[in-house]
Amino acid sequence: MTAPGARRDPYAGLRFRIQLEGLEVGGFSEVSGLEAVVETTTYREGGENSFEHKLAGPVAYPRNVTLRRGLTDSADFWDWLDQVGLGLVIRRNLTIMLLGVDGEPALLWDCRGAFPVRWSGPELNATSPVVAFETLELAHHGITRARGRSLIASVTRRVL
Repeated sequence: MTAPGARRDPYAGLRFRIQLEGLEVGGFSEVSGLEAVVETTTYREGGENSFEHKLAGPVAYPRNVTLRRGLTDSADFWDWLDQVGLGLVIRRNLTIMLLGVDGEPALLWDCRGAFPVRWSGPELNATSPVVAFETLELAHHGITRARGRSLIASVTRRVL
């Protein structure tokens, strides 16, 4: 536990791991789409002209999670997307772990019931010596977040 008023440096966004159904699925260079929004409804009360009431609604997850990595000969993502295209939608749980300076998980986000909705391949250019990347976009049922001491136990239980 950190003492009140103690300095808490932010985590660096460059150290993370991805697990699919509890198994690490290779190195990724980017993750985006971790977003949650509370939907609101506006209500005007009769005789009250100085403001409108804002009522909280459900939490929505407006963006798909997008994973980007260097292209390899592994066809796992392509095959998963291909199955969805054939009508066999296999939903999987995805875990994104942000690592602390010690290399241990500090925060994690679980995306429940994810399935691929888009795959993008590399841009090929014979005059440019850049790494070929693939991008996978996943729809999901929602995101939960965990941190603290229970985090490592939680990750260990999912892997075992």
